[in-house]
Amino acid sequence: MPVKGLSKHLARLRRLQGPAMTKAVSKALFAAGELIEDEAKGLIMAGSVSGKQHVASLPGEPPNNDSFTLHNNIETARTADPLVVTVTSNAEHSTPLEFGTSKMAARPFMRPARDAKVKEAQALVAKAVNQIAKKGA
Repeated sequence: MPVKGLSKHLARLRRLQGPAMTKAVSKALFAAGELIEDEAKGLIMAGSVSGKQHVASLPGEPPNNDSFTLHNNIETARTADPLVVTVTSNAEHSTPLEFGTSKMAARPFMRPARDAKVKEAQALVAKAVNQIAKKGA
């Protein structure tokens, strides 16, 4: 006895593992990375004052911007794997600020940005998968 809708289901499964899916998810992941990047930059800029009026952030709060070095060194990048995107802060003082040191409490900004945008990132990827699965390339 033939299975009703088998050919449509098989076509949907092929789309889920095809290049169109990889391309769509890669694009969604990069957009999600940019959301996280923008959030991290926003956390640094919120309430900060540069120059003589600069006040350091309190422990546990994101660092306040002073010289734009931290802000300007956050970037979203693709890797060799099309399904991996990185959001990094390449400023020299990023790690001590994010995790703290023996002499300074952490002032995290990357992890809170990730946490704030995780649902939006998941929604972008889910939308990309659904579009390919339902409509095709």
